[in-house]
Amino acid sequence: MVYLALLRGINVGGNNRVEMSRLRAVCESAGLTDVRTYINTGNVIFEDPQRSPEELTAVLQDGIAAEFGLNLKVLVRDLSEMTEVVRRLPDAWVNDSTMKCDVMFLWDEVDDPSTLKRLTIKQDIDDVLYVPGAIIWRVDKDRVTRSGLMRIAGTDLYRKMTIRNCNTVRKLLSLMEAMP
Repeated sequence: MVYLALLRGINVGGNNRVEMSRLRAVCESAGLTDVRTYINTGNVIFEDPQRSPEELTAVLQDGIAAEFGLNLKVLVRDLSEMTEVVRRLPDAWVNDSTMKCDVMFLWDEVDDPSTLKRLTIKQDIDDVLYVPGAIIWRVDKDRVTRSGLMRIAGTDLYRKMTIRNCNTVRKLLSLMEAMP
């Protein structure tokens, strides 16, 4: 089965440095096959025919701790879960010079539509969708500083998600679909 592992909080502001070549080696030594990384933010695409996402999460977190000395959270999603997130992502929502669009992948304990009630969503500024496994947030770039999105950093909820821009998410799905 094809999976995507999303590492939370690496290579941000010079903290939690993880080299992608070493990360690939950790994954391969854990028995994962066809391991590929995408950009330097902790996106690993791989295949594993037997283990569950929970088992893969534990294996990856343990391997990263042993190799890098970091206790990072890892979220594992399979191809069908990623396909559904991207299917629900409106085509017109992009991350470019006029718009900011992020996908907030949720850990199980907050993966519920009621999580939206914990967010500051400003009408006429923010467009927000819940999809199983994620929250998709879109705001015009000239309104980002007034967006409720800016208030999430540092919260308990923020520590239970990992965020990628929508362009990255679409690319990750295309890479997963191209796996042999």
